[in-house]
Amino acid sequence: MKFCQDITVAFTGHRTYAGESNQELRRVVAQLYERGFSRFLCGMSWGFDLAAGEAVLELKKEHPEVDLIAVIPHKGFFKLFHGADAEQYRRVADVADGAEVVSENGGDLSYMLRNNYLVDNASVVVAWWDGAPKGGTAYTVRRARKSRAEVINLFPDPQLDLGFK
Repeated sequence: MKFCQDITVAFTGHRTYAGESNQELRRVVAQLYERGFSRFLCGMSWGFDLAAGEAVLELKKEHPEVDLIAVIPHKGFFKLFHGADAEQYRRVADVADGAEVVSENGGDLSYMLRNNYLVDNASVVVAWWDGAPKGGTAYTVRRARKSRAEVINLFPDPQLDLGFK
């Protein structure tokens, strides 16, 4: 499924995210809605992705026209979740307005395909990227920058200002 990029935001961030920027994340999601963005793509990994999904669910309480789309790397992805992470995944997945599974099989390729899907279907990418040069978040931020998407990095380090706010 292809989405209108003009109203679509995607999220990317580290799995180690533990809520450090939740307040800022909610503020940015609300500001993006005020700018006309009403569709949000969540990559569904634990950490920042699911925190972003929950921020969108909060926005949906006041603005039910907001769409949250779960972009799932592969079938069986949920089996990788345990405990509180599994509960958070269920909370987001159960309320999402749609789901897109990008690969039949797991493995690194499925995550790259998911990240490509996020960037290729959004005009804004909200990240929680610590500047590490390798990994899925770095790949997604680089791809977003190359595609000229607006990138908003919420990681609290002024050295990482991407100049796309």
